[in-house]
Amino acid sequence: MATKKELFATPGVCAAPDAETRDYVFQQTMVRIRDPAPSLDFYTRALGMTLLAKLPFPEMAFTLYFVGYARPDEVPEDPKERAKWMFSRPACLELTHNHGTESDPDFKGYCNGNTDPGRGFGHIGLAVPDVEAACARFEKLGVEFVKRPQDGKMKGLAFVKDPDGYWIEILNPEASSNFGSG
Repeated sequence: MATKKELFATPGVCAAPDAETRDYVFQQTMVRIRDPAPSLDFYTRALGMTLLAKLPFPEMAFTLYFVGYARPDEVPEDPKERAKWMFSRPACLELTHNHGTESDPDFKGYCNGNTDPGRGFGHIGLAVPDVEAACARFEKLGVEFVKRPQDGKMKGLAFVKDPDGYWIEILNPEASSNFGSG
């Protein structure tokens, strides 16, 4: 792993971000989904996230579902307060459902970014206390694996797929602190 000095000397890096950006928060990333039912089941049941907000746009034929890590009792009841709360939280995942894809027999799915053509986006990462225990749970739930913790060159982390084929990295912060130190 690079030293802190090397890190901030990396070409293109602004080592002292503008003070005006101090309160900026990485709030969300978005992926398109074919069918909300299996996607919501995967993210809420298998990964343990909570549905934080649902924003339907019927006139534009799509619905946005926001998931993230929060206790259900933290989610505000009032829709306006819930939206403000949700849009101020760090690290939400926006699942965008374009109406009709779930029942379209000709729908080919979305590019997950890990195959040609279309490499680009790679994965979402989740930190867990115990990768092996999380993977044993995923196995019981029938989650599809791309890589198990014991496979490949980078031991101790896993990749699973969501219902649309997007990859989710499962890592442990302590174990991952050893990567790049060799």
